[in-house]
Amino acid sequence: MAKARSKRNDGGGGAERAPEQVPLVVIVDDDASVRQSTDRLIRSFGYRTQVFASGQEFLSSGAADRAACLLLDVRMPGMDGLDVQRSLAERGARLPVVFLTGRASDEEERRARSAGAVEFLRKPVARASLRQAIENVIRAPTRGDRNGDGNS
Repeated sequence: MAKARSKRNDGGGGAERAPEQVPLVVIVDDDASVRQSTDRLIRSFGYRTQVFASGQEFLSSGAADRAACLLLDVRMPGMDGLDVQRSLAERGARLPVVFLTGRASDEEERRARSAGAVEFLRKPVARASLRQAIENVIRAPTRGDRNGDGNS
């Protein structure tokens, strides 16, 4: 079940924005406790979140069209993170992917990066490292259209 959160804790100390202007970070992980803790952490950074338990659930939701960043686990039952990344590419989606995984081989990391992953982080990840990865994605000039600022 997907949950959309519009609450914003302005962790960065910046000006408040309307909820629809706050960047949306999508989290896809099959582990419920990881989804919940990652969701809370990302919201504490000041972003909206939406969580999914599977790649298929995410892809069928339409959230890729609204998201500024995708946090994606590699190893999940059924459709794994690399399959999700490939499906997004086939659809022409320009959604930046940050992999966040506890178990992944060097080969999986190589494949993810060669397919365009912005970052590949291993759990447990430092709070500051995760925040920096997300902020780098959201502040990238090519992401302005999903950032709520109207620049494409």
